[in-house]
Amino acid sequence: MTTWRMSGPSGDDGSDCVEAAALPGGHHTLRDTKNRTGPILTLTPVAWTDLVNAVKTGTLR
Repeated sequence: MTTWRMSGPSGDDGSDCVEAAALPGGHHTLRDTKNRTGPILTLTPVAWTDLVNAVKTGTLR
């Protein structure tokens, strides 16, 4: 079973964010909280680390 985690700043009703889940082997998945049955983006461990670092440093393009 996948355990999804919602980001902290997610709006008053939790609908303005994404959810992330860790998978075996260091992969992570992302989905839109407004469309939980919609598409899921799967990231490699390197891509996940790059994404987190870009968000933290404000360099996300």
